[in-house]
Amino acid sequence: MLANLPAQPADALLALIKLYAADERADKIDLGVGVYRTGQGETPVFGAIKGAEKKLLETQDSKAYLGPEGDMGFVNALKPFIFGEGFAKIDQIDGMQTPGGTGGVRLAVGLAKKAGIQRVIMGTPSWPNHAQIMKDLDLDTVAFNHASGGVVDMDALKAAIAAAGPNDAILLHGCCHNPTGIDYTDAQWEEIAALLKDKGLLPILDLAYQGLGYGMEEDAQGIRIVMNAVPEALLAYSCDKNFGLYRDRVGAIYVMADKGAMPAIMSNGASLARANWSMPPDHGAAAVRVILEDEALTAQWLDELDQMRTRMRQVRGRLAAAGTAGSVDMTPYGTQNGLFAMLPLSKEQIQSLRDDHAIYMAGSGRINVAGLTMGNIDKFIAAVAEVSA
Repeated sequence: MLANLPAQPADALLALIKLYAADERADKIDLGVGVYRTGQGETPVFGAIKGAEKKLLETQDSKAYLGPEGDMGFVNALKPFIFGEGFAKIDQIDGMQTPGGTGGVRLAVGLAKKAGIQRVIMGTPSWPNHAQIMKDLDLDTVAFNHASGGVVDMDALKAAIAAAGPNDAILLHGCCHNPTGIDYTDAQWEEIAALLKDKGLLPILDLAYQGLGYGMEEDAQGIRIVMNAVPEALLAYSCDKNFGLYRDRVGAIYVMADKGAMPAIMSNGASLARANWSMPPDHGAAAVRVILEDEALTAQWLDELDQMRTRMRQVRGRLAAAGTAGSVDMTPYGTQNGLFAMLPLSKEQIQSLRDDHAIYMAGSGRINVAGLTMGNIDKFIAAVAEVSA
C-alpha cells in the first residue's frame, strides 16, 4: 500500500540549502533560510540561553512527562511580555506550550475548526506553511492581497472582511510579516480591530517575531489592539526566533474567551495536542522559563535581542541608502521590519543571481536580510542592479 503514495514535490527552501552547500565559490551569499545571522554569518546560541541551560543542568531533577499543556511556568512567564503589564483581559487568557510557532498555528487552526470555523481569510503572500496547515485540516482559504507598492493594501483587507461569512476566521501576522516585512501601523490595527469586532470574525494571530521589528512592546501593539476589541481570539507564538531556539521548537498558543467557557475550550486544546504530538518538547521552553524567572538573565536576553534588531535595521538602512538598484527601488526596505523582504525579480533574474553571482534566495523573491553583512551587501546591491537593469 505504501508504494501507492504519489511523490510530493521537494520543499524548495530545503533544496536551496543543498544547492548552496554544494556551491564552492568563496563569495557565495545565502539569503534563503529564515534564521538570524550575525555580521560574521553565524547563528549563535544566546548567552542567556547558555546561562539558563547551565542552571537547568544543575537543578533539573526529572525528565518525567509534563502533560499535553507542557510547561505552564513557561506559558505564564511569557504573558507580561506578549500582552503587557495590566492588560485588561488577562484573566480571560489561558495557554498551552506547543512545538514551535508551527505547533501553535496548527493547534489554533484545529481548535477554530472544532469550534465551527469553515474558512480562513488570509493575506497573500504569506508564510507557505500557513496554506499547508489549512489544506491538511481541510479548511478553505480566502485570499486577499497583503501589500502593494511597498505598503499594506488596506482596501483589499477591508473588502475581505466585508465579504466574510459567519463561520469565517482571519489569520493575521502580528509583526515582521513573513515574507514581505510590511506591517500594519498602530492606526491601521485600530481600524482592523473595529472591523473585526463589527463583523464578528475570529482572529487567529501569528506572533512569530516579537522583538525583531522595533522592540518587544512595539511589536506586540497590533495583537493587543485586536484582543482588546474582540471577545475571542487565538494567538500562536514562537520563541524560535527571539530566543534563537530554532531546533528546540519552542512555542505556545494563547486563547482569549469568556472565563466560563475556558475549561471546555482548553480541554479541546489538550485533546488536539494529545492527538498531534502528545506532549511538547521540554528543554527549550524550560530554558526560556529560567531566563524569564531570573532578572539578570532576562536583561541579558533583551540586550542580545536588541543587538539582533539593531543589526537588521542597519542592513535595511544600507539597502535603503542605495536607492535604486537597476529597476529595483530599495528605499522601502528601510521602513520594513524583521528578517524578510521581497525583491520584485523574475524567476530568470533570481536564477541569474544564483548562477552568475552565487547569491541564493527563494524563487518567490523573498530574502533573509540577516544573510547580508557589511562585507557582502555592496556585492548584493551591484548584482541586483546588473540582473534587473
